[in-house]
Amino acid sequence: MGELNTSRAYEGKGPAPDAPDDPQRADYLLSPEAVEAVRLMRFLGRRPLLIKGDPGAGKTQLAHAVAGELGLRLLVWPVKSTSRARDGLYVYNAVRRLHDAQLAHHSGVQVTPPTTLDDYVRQGYIRFGPLGEAFRRSAQGEQTVVLIDEIDKADIDFPNDLLLELDEGWFEIEEIEGTANEKRVTAHRKRLPLIFITSNDERDLPDAFLRRCLFLHIPFPDPYEMAQIVDLHFPDAGGRLLEQAVLRFMELRLDMDSKNKGTGKKVTTSELLDWFKILQNVPEDEVLPQLDGRLPYAQALLKSYDDYAEYRDKQAAKAGSGR
Repeated sequence: MGELNTSRAYEGKGPAPDAPDDPQRADYLLSPEAVEAVRLMRFLGRRPLLIKGDPGAGKTQLAHAVAGELGLRLLVWPVKSTSRARDGLYVYNAVRRLHDAQLAHHSGVQVTPPTTLDDYVRQGYIRFGPLGEAFRRSAQGEQTVVLIDEIDKADIDFPNDLLLELDEGWFEIEEIEGTANEKRVTAHRKRLPLIFITSNDERDLPDAFLRRCLFLHIPFPDPYEMAQIVDLHFPDAGGRLLEQAVLRFMELRLDMDSKNKGTGKKVTTSELLDWFKILQNVPEDEVLPQLDGRLPYAQALLKSYDDYAEYRDKQAAKAGSGR
């Protein structure tokens, strides 16, 4: 399959030597489906990749992994309930513009008003958001990776407000005076940003938005894959401890899923990694017996009173029966 956006093919094999520093990038196991999805989005050019899956399945880290392997800058847009679509493109500082105008008027100092987009940026009146910055860098010849993280947290209109930009690869800055071309930031068609969008499925996304996306579902890792993930982060871990910790973790997750009937909070990969870091710091002959039917250092895994109370009651019942 051809590559539209870069000469470097994507194989899912880890960071490139020239990859920009990314403190959040961790070792990441990519499935064949994820590698294929990334190749398709690069081939099609303007189609972002919508990623769904359970919390902790690795949705966010996929963008970090791709940026690392391709040696591209990663721009992250963490979406909140108060986020507006335009904030990801640019923010206009009207207060600063008014302050500068008043200061010039009262001081008598001649200030040259901005006339071009570069003037507005240089004087601090325009600040690009992550998506707008990606378009700006694309126009200058640099391809980037954009992560729009947890889009389902935003207002229901948020995805639809991005349709034009995702379709056409440009946006206008309304506050700049001038022609349409002078107000417009247009991504280069051969350097379009690679856009990853994650969702925890807290709300449905509009059909018009979904039609413009490629889709990838990342299932929660099975025990074998989870052991591989832990081993990547803790390469010196003992085989017996790794096996027992992952087995106990998966049992706990299955219990939570059964109790909540597929809904509610379940333990995730990040919590397993925190828990394993604690376990690894305890002598193995001391911690291994505790993993047999018990949950040592449960504070790293049980994050609600109901879960903690249920675990405590089960342990009390076992102690009472002499088990």
